[in-house]
Amino acid sequence: MKNLFTFLALIVVSTSAFSQEEPVVQPKDSTELEVLNEVMVSAVRVKATSPITHSNLTKEEIAERNLGQDIPILLNYLPSVVTTSDAGAGVGYTGIRVRGINAQSTNVTINGIPYNDAESLGTFWVNLGDFASSVESLQLQRGVGTSSNGSGAFGASINVLTDAISENSYAEFANSFGSFNTRKHTLKFSTGLLKDHFEVAGRLSAIKSDGYIDRAESDLKSYFLQGSYVDDNRVIKAITFAGKERTYQSWNGLEDLEKLENDRTYNTAGEYTDASGNIQFYENEVDNYQQDHYQLHWNERYNNYWSTNLALNYTYGRGYFEQFREDESLASYGLEDVVVGNETVSETDLVRRRWLDNDFYVINANANFQKDQIDAIFGGSYSFYDGDHFGEIIWAQFASNSMNTDRYYNGNGKKTDINFFGKGNYRLNDKISLFADLQLRLVDYKTTGLTSDRIPLLVDENYTFFNPKAGITYTINASSSLYFSYARANREPNRDDFENNATVKPEQLNDFELGWRLKKDKFRLNANTYFMLYNEQLVLTGNIDNVGNPIRTNSGESYRLGLELDAAIQLGNKFAIQPNLTISTNKNKEMITSIDGELVNLGKTDISFSPNLIVGNAVVFQPISNLQMSLLSKYVGEQYMSNTEAEASILDSYFVNDFSINYELSFQQNEGKKPFLDAIVFSGLVNNIFNEKYESNGYYYTYDDTWSNPPEVTTIEGAGFYPQATTNFLLGMTLKF
Repeated sequence: MKNLFTFLALIVVSTSAFSQEEPVVQPKDSTELEVLNEVMVSAVRVKATSPITHSNLTKEEIAERNLGQDIPILLNYLPSVVTTSDAGAGVGYTGIRVRGINAQSTNVTINGIPYNDAESLGTFWVNLGDFASSVESLQLQRGVGTSSNGSGAFGASINVLTDAISENSYAEFANSFGSFNTRKHTLKFSTGLLKDHFEVAGRLSAIKSDGYIDRAESDLKSYFLQGSYVDDNRVIKAITFAGKERTYQSWNGLEDLEKLENDRTYNTAGEYTDASGNIQFYENEVDNYQQDHYQLHWNERYNNYWSTNLALNYTYGRGYFEQFREDESLASYGLEDVVVGNETVSETDLVRRRWLDNDFYVINANANFQKDQIDAIFGGSYSFYDGDHFGEIIWAQFASNSMNTDRYYNGNGKKTDINFFGKGNYRLNDKISLFADLQLRLVDYKTTGLTSDRIPLLVDENYTFFNPKAGITYTINASSSLYFSYARANREPNRDDFENNATVKPEQLNDFELGWRLKKDKFRLNANTYFMLYNEQLVLTGNIDNVGNPIRTNSGESYRLGLELDAAIQLGNKFAIQPNLTISTNKNKEMITSIDGELVNLGKTDISFSPNLIVGNAVVFQPISNLQMSLLSKYVGEQYMSNTEAEASILDSYFVNDFSINYELSFQQNEGKKPFLDAIVFSGLVNNIFNEKYESNGYYYTYDDTWSNPPEVTTIEGAGFYPQATTNFLLGMTLKF
């Protein structure tokens, strides 16, 4: 099956038969092709007038700051968004939270295909190095949104559309360099439309960075290749893209507060003590993973009313992370003690690798009907995930009875996800539009074998989720409208949740959104209030496991109530400001926890990692048409890393400012001759220009210490933090041919 998907995708690529979601220019009637592409987009996206809270980013807006940092960092200045980077500088492992909700509750699609890992539900952007260079547009939906494919969204949906079809041939060579020895090299090309129907385009990228944190280097290689066929009623596109990453681990953070103050780049990963008692660092304490994607999209229009989309996907992921471990118990790896002379050895230093090897298959199909006041789409999606988890000891001081190819644990997870949906907009009259969206989702998840701690994990769960959504938009006048929406979402636990609690429950969300949109010539304002009412929300406990994954727990009843404002104001011909603000309260209605061996009811508490205030702003100055400078500001309020409001779990507020500049030097035709270069684009980005020392993420843990006789229990607590880079810069130059 794997080889069949690979063969089909490569055949279509080699024959240039392929399509994109939102082509920019078309050889025929561009309006006709836009209708075809609407089918693919409409399954996961909403229009500007829909009663769904959202933000859009165009290719041009992304390019202004695309100098090597990951997609979450490029989204940092959108409303309600908080981002973080393990290595501190936005390259490598990065994360995003929207409205305080963790990444496992954010549904990510690429061309309508689910990207979240089916088992962990997380999104590993590090596997998509420089993917921003192949993005045509991106939509961030806050709240439940309208995600029809993939796992249900509990905080946001990020819908990524890859490069559009180009009518004209081009080539681009982009290079950037900056702090921490960061460099990015990107080569892009397109044949343009050949014989008005065919196009082949692609990208090769390499990114390297030493990271702000010690040894937190990243080595990311990726490619993107597409072939397209278009005619009056058809768009076919095959896409293959892949990323290979090698990153030195930096997921431990810093627990030593003195080091956090005086040696904030210190990295404990790989640390061990040699035979002489000296601290050393294992050079291969790395994460090493590759992910290959193959997609085929077929959009067909049959008449003025009906069009369809069929999408196939195969994803192959495999890789490991490697660790040096001191004084590990042989028994914990299923090994026998070693007898050396008259001494029995039960512990050893060793190097281990924990592997993932998985296959992911997806079929999406939908049909779109548009006539008069009706715009409806219905369809379904089927996905199947098969993932192996296993561990190997590749070296040990005392090897015991192990062989180099032995697996000290072996497990498997299989997940089937089927959904059917129907949604549509009905324009009741010139003032009122109605929106409805119904989804039935069937999930089957089974695991076998052992966890990495050699504990049996036997999950056999089936879930049936019904997710209705409805909304209304009232047009006050040509520049102003009101909207209201209600949406219910259900979501299953992930693999880590089952490992930490066999009785974990699925979570449910009822999301109410009320908004006002105002759009004038030089002024735009979006105001939105939301009330997200949860049952058994899987909130972050603050703690992480031994590979940096966040640990979650059901929290009974909880809610998030907030106000979001974002605006764009044009001040004359040269200045513009783009502020946004989120004020929220995020509460567990009742929190019961163990303190010093006794259960204590803390009553209503703040939900972890949920700041009550998030503010962003962009001041844009464009003195001439080809020069733009921007000051980007972000304030994130104080937040707790626990659900118990423990003082030790406070993550301090921070205020960070970045400055970017872009200048394009264009070359004109001379005596009818096309210039060798079309343009040169110079880009600069200075991050954290005021040298703020801050931490954007962390963890909090507790454990019970039993002492004395009779025994007394004391709860011990601790916290770790992820320092972010002080002032740093990136400079880039792009040659356009």
